[in-house]
Amino acid sequence: MTTSQGHQRRTGHDGATDHVGGAGQSRRGFLRAGGRIAVVAALPPALSACSGSSDTLRLVGVTDQQQPVEELLALYRESRPGESFTTSFAPTEQMQTVVRTQLAGGNAPAVHAVYPGSGSAMSMVELARAGLLTDLSAQPWTKNIPEAFGAAYRYEGHTYLYSAGSCLIGAIYNKKVFARAGVEPPATWTELLAVCTRLRARGVVPIALGAQTPWVTQLISYALVPNAVYAHNARFDDDLAAGRTSFRDSGWADALDRYQELQRKGFFNDNPNGTTFEQQTAMVATGRAAMAVQVSAVLGVFRESAERPDDLAMFPFPGGDDPADLWIPAGIVVGLGVSVRARENARVADFIAFLGKQENIDRWASAVFAIPFRRDASTVVDPVLKAFLPIVDAGRAVPFMDQRWPNAEVQPAHFAAVQDLLAGETDVRGALGQMDDAYRRAS
Repeated sequence: MTTSQGHQRRTGHDGATDHVGGAGQSRRGFLRAGGRIAVVAALPPALSACSGSSDTLRLVGVTDQQQPVEELLALYRESRPGESFTTSFAPTEQMQTVVRTQLAGGNAPAVHAVYPGSGSAMSMVELARAGLLTDLSAQPWTKNIPEAFGAAYRYEGHTYLYSAGSCLIGAIYNKKVFARAGVEPPATWTELLAVCTRLRARGVVPIALGAQTPWVTQLISYALVPNAVYAHNARFDDDLAAGRTSFRDSGWADALDRYQELQRKGFFNDNPNGTTFEQQTAMVATGRAAMAVQVSAVLGVFRESAERPDDLAMFPFPGGDDPADLWIPAGIVVGLGVSVRARENARVADFIAFLGKQENIDRWASAVFAIPFRRDASTVVDPVLKAFLPIVDAGRAVPFMDQRWPNAEVQPAHFAAVQDLLAGETDVRGALGQMDDAYRRAS
């Protein structure tokens, strides 16, 4: 699952020229796989390759990664003061356009953002299949990746992604708004509807939805699908891949029915398709809305917008009516990959190995409100995630749905289908038909 928010930052520039291997997919085909041909001349200067020292390592990430990357780089350089880095961060859509162009053109950063699994244009599988990523399997931390997370980190048995762990989808909510309405975080779907009814009666938007920002459209689907699909069939992804089922003929239909029910009952803000992520954030932070279904990685962004950061917390979004059998989505967070040109660079390998130490995995996970992929006695998970941990530890957390999709076309089809549903331009069956068509297309 891709997310993006915030701003772009430039901290230096690097003139190193990267050479990209051509295995697997042609450069032209690689660019087209992203859904458009990116134009090098249009690249934002803060992310473009610039003249500078060839000793400088260049890292390009998404805004979600800025805090952990900068904190960990500062720690890394304490024992390596001679190391020189330049870092740039941008929203997902901008980063994808720029880095895909640079990867195909031979001037990619040594280290750059990579999404887990196979569902997006900058996913680990898409890039590894094109021969554009360095195999990280020799790194010691890769031996501790749980088998259940293998599809997020590995392609054809090799590890190409560094990521600290799992972020969660749930409801970020304003505790003051809930308290004024006399409601508590709901534990069942029926309770959720009752809470939303109470909030609306008090003149508060129950659920802020910023569906103008495409990646936001997917979050309510993802929050509902674990109960509607995986609680009944844990092998749904395998059945989908084998053609034994489809989105349209599965619990996905129940999940989208419930998505529509929230809209029919008036629990969203007016015109979700005209509302951005930033507006959604402000609505909850200022108390004009009570909650938003979001990834835990953006809780810090919501808190930055609030007068009192601790007023914002998070709870599991209930997709079913048995609180003892609640299933939730928990997907590997956006991580880092090493461009194939940098595969022989010992300095890059040393930096990734540093990130793979348990204390640094914990630091990164803490910065983005994630659960580390490996925990030991020293690991402290943020208290705001306390309600999620028993569900995760009980094995009722499933990866974000797109991390098992076979190509980069299903995710945008999902975005568009949800926007069409919200606009009344299609029904659930038609929306899922769009996704089925995209799923069956060749990678």
